[in-house]
Amino acid sequence: MDNFIYNGNPARVIFGRGTISRLAEEAERLSADRVLVLSTPEQADQAQGIAEVLGSRFAGLYSKAQMHTPVDVTADALREVERLGANAVLSIGGGSTTGLGKAIAFRTDLPQIVVPTTYAGSEATPILGETENGRKVTKSDPRILPEVIVYDVDLTLTLPVAMSVTSGINAVAHAVEALYAREANPIVSLMAEQGIAAIARALPIIARQPEDPDARADALYGAWLCGVCLGSVGMALHHKLCHTLGGMFNLPHAPMHTALLPHAVAYNAPAAPEAMARIAQALG
Repeated sequence: MDNFIYNGNPARVIFGRGTISRLAEEAERLSADRVLVLSTPEQADQAQGIAEVLGSRFAGLYSKAQMHTPVDVTADALREVERLGANAVLSIGGGSTTGLGKAIAFRTDLPQIVVPTTYAGSEATPILGETENGRKVTKSDPRILPEVIVYDVDLTLTLPVAMSVTSGINAVAHAVEALYAREANPIVSLMAEQGIAAIARALPIIARQPEDPDARADALYGAWLCGVCLGSVGMALHHKLCHTLGGMFNLPHAPMHTALLPHAVAYNAPAAPEAMARIAQALG
């Protein structure tokens, strides 16, 4: 076996059905009594409903998160943090909302709780991509990594099939590139294979039976594993292309991953035969 270095990112993960009932408890663990809830405009009603679980710890809702985390939106959200005296953020949604929470935490060091409703996986990474003047810049920092992730399978049961598929392939992309990353190691490779396999099992079932709880649990579990991969090693051509094109042309992240991944994998295949074999095995 070759020498390797593995750095495990610290995080608390709560996984299951009905787990949002624990949000107040998790806020208490973080000594957070003024929690600002974040969402996109489209998920504002859902976020408001979930926020009520916080009880008196709910400080307010900021529902202006956007794709690719524009810095002007972050600046506006920071003013709301200050106005409300928030001492934690709760991000409810996909990568756009998680990105806003990370951007706030990076600038303030406030603790984050994330409730993912898609398979984006960014909640499991210390990585933040921000857009300014049509240019997306990525940074990595321990302050960016959320302290708590609450995966509630029930929140994904109504995720539209088309979005489920592209979001799932987005997650798979994290694991695929982890298998041939320069920092690849046996631990991350195991997570990558398991993540790809779980999502590959789940998506065909979700396409036929969108509310199948077991398939949804598999997909969410796989997304978490794939996200850990993304946060543990450096990414390659595929992710660099997606970040550059997405920020420049304001393209939706998951569909872009879905369109580009086969081409990036085909380009890298001759140089990474072992990774290709692992991907094939995971796909069955």
